[in-house]
Amino acid sequence: MSNREKFDRDLTILLSRLTFDAGPEVENKLNMLKDWLIKLQKENVVKINHSVMELVCAKHLIQKGYEVQIEYPLNEILTCDLYGIKGLGNLIVEIETGFIPPENALAPLTYTTARLASKIIRYSSFAGKFALGVPPHYILPFPSTLAKPPRNRSDQEIAQIKKLCDKYYQKPPVTIEEIRNARIQEIYIIDVDRGKVQEIDPDAYLKRAMQKGIVYDYFPPEVKEQ
Repeated sequence: MSNREKFDRDLTILLSRLTFDAGPEVENKLNMLKDWLIKLQKENVVKINHSVMELVCAKHLIQKGYEVQIEYPLNEILTCDLYGIKGLGNLIVEIETGFIPPENALAPLTYTTARLASKIIRYSSFAGKFALGVPPHYILPFPSTLAKPPRNRSDQEIAQIKKLCDKYYQKPPVTIEEIRNARIQEIYIIDVDRGKVQEIDPDAYLKRAMQKGIVYDYFPPEVKEQ
């Protein structure tokens, strides 16, 4: 069986789980999103681990009244994972699976913190509400500063995040003003096995993670130096 056939098979199995009690309207919308993902997979744009999380999250959002698109272009550079519209408001969800590129194997925590910070900063400027989606087995090490209201951030915190993001992302670099105004409003814990999504406030998520001994706000020495 080819990778393309396996991708199609896995999405078909997942859709049968997600739609058996969802009603015809939700089923039709999810099938349209599935077909879109299959098209993108043929173009080598998406991978299965990421796509199944997108579909589970899409069902959750559709049932909450959102019109949902997957792999939605925001501009000529950025494409978001899920884009939802409800009334006059919009929502962006970026999915995180925890993948670390081989070239960052010696600094996985630093790299992941920078990647998450960059995502929050870049994508939240396009959204009335921004969320990160994560599997239950992975803890997101995003900077706690970005969960604060913008008015509560110090210049030092903003400068540290700027240096951290610049270490990995400079095409284009994030700006001080973008960091100052960025914010994450929600975490979606996406359980593919059960086809469920749990929403949690970022502050509560951080507190829960710290109780388990997770390291937050890790900045390497070259970033801490002012």
